[in-house]
Amino acid sequence: MLSFKGFAAKDLCDPHLAPTRRTFLRVGGCGMLGLSLPSLMQLESAGAGEVLGGGPGWGKAKSIIMVYLQGGPSHLDLWDPKENVPDNVKSQFNPISTKIPGIKFTENLPQLSQLNDRFTMIRSMSYTPNGLFNHTAAIYQMMTGYTTDKVSPSGQLEPPSPKDFPNFGSNIVKMQPVDEPMLPFVMLPRPLQESNVVGKGGTAGFLGKSYDPYTLYPDGDDLDMDKMNRIKIDDLKLRPEVFSVRLKRRAQLRDLLNAQMPEINKAVESFELDEYYDRALSLIVSGRAREAFDLASEPDDLRDKYGRNTFGQSCLLARRLVDAGTRVVEVIWPKVANSDNHSWDHHSGLSKRMKDQSAPMLDAGLSTLIEDLDNRGMLEDTLVVAVGEFGRSPQRGVSTSGNNNSDDGRDHWPYCYTAVMAGAGTKRGYVHGKSDKTASAPLENPVHPSELLATIYHSFGIHPETIVYNHLNQPRELVKAQALTALLS
Repeated sequence: MLSFKGFAAKDLCDPHLAPTRRTFLRVGGCGMLGLSLPSLMQLESAGAGEVLGGGPGWGKAKSIIMVYLQGGPSHLDLWDPKENVPDNVKSQFNPISTKIPGIKFTENLPQLSQLNDRFTMIRSMSYTPNGLFNHTAAIYQMMTGYTTDKVSPSGQLEPPSPKDFPNFGSNIVKMQPVDEPMLPFVMLPRPLQESNVVGKGGTAGFLGKSYDPYTLYPDGDDLDMDKMNRIKIDDLKLRPEVFSVRLKRRAQLRDLLNAQMPEINKAVESFELDEYYDRALSLIVSGRAREAFDLASEPDDLRDKYGRNTFGQSCLLARRLVDAGTRVVEVIWPKVANSDNHSWDHHSGLSKRMKDQSAPMLDAGLSTLIEDLDNRGMLEDTLVVAVGEFGRSPQRGVSTSGNNNSDDGRDHWPYCYTAVMAGAGTKRGYVHGKSDKTASAPLENPVHPSELLATIYHSFGIHPETIVYNHLNQPRELVKAQALTALLS
């Protein structure tokens, strides 16, 4: 039996070499087209230099800060208010003008309203729920691009599993490893969570634990606004009695011993222990990560501008991490979904909670992050994305997910909501899509969460349909969607 070795595939980190679904379809159809083996070889040779991808924004991102608004913020009460609508649809907050003529926010976002000429808004995020009306399943979709097989009607999922699809950040750092002695992927200041389901969609899944994020979850209650002042980085510090020279000598001794133990090395080869050890050693000796976590080194006035609260200081820390060489930072909104006080899950008390708690933190933290990155020239290659798992219902007081809602509350609404993107080739002052007169559905250019992820991959120069292999050695696309190059320049 004659076998033919095809394109390089498994375990390749280079996105230009890993095959896409299109490649498999092209090769799979050769038999039907009557191509002989020599013809197929000739085609392979001719296509060896083919590079998939390109176009606006391709490869401009070197890092990303995902500001994840877990809980589902109300688009009508933030950046897509509607006028001349029934009272139970209209926001309680007054609309205000922005830097873009004809585009209005609510009074909750005075700082972002004067900065929207620096970012893109997608006012037509939308998907049809299938067991995705509640947070856990919707979070998993937003973070991985996939839905799970086991979704209850309420949207609750089982805990994280090694079989899960990887978080998009894990895919990025696998395919584009950092070249600095720095943490490649950091998640802070709390895990993705709804009720007792913690971390779903926030791990490397079938890629393996070596691509999990470094999790920075300071001690303290969610309402403790000073928790970022108690960051613990003990695992990134040398013990006082261990100097870096001694530590390196120990590493050399380890390498010498390993050279004499080929059988043991062979037995643990799949665990890549040397890689993990060397990575940890570089982090500790360099001190780069340790210095990045030192928020106290920032000027007081800048810390004040970000906001002296968990979210604001997390955004500042995200900027410091990216500046030090971290590839992916995910800032999770510092309050668990399905809870009150500072959460975006406004089933009741929306007017007070939005005005006094969640909106001021978002406005100060996100606007200062974008402005700070831009002023430092870092927005050129740093992508900033702010999005939740869904929006809120146009009508107040109705139930869409089985939850109870007061007259001053909105339920979950995946059919239409808003996302923000800035930097790394994203257009400035651009509004993509449009919602209908009640912000119930996209009027034009609907955008699925998987398309947003595809655009993120594209920005890193990674083709969205690049093949990865799951725990069963089955080929899977990073995401089954195409990048929205209309957002990019």
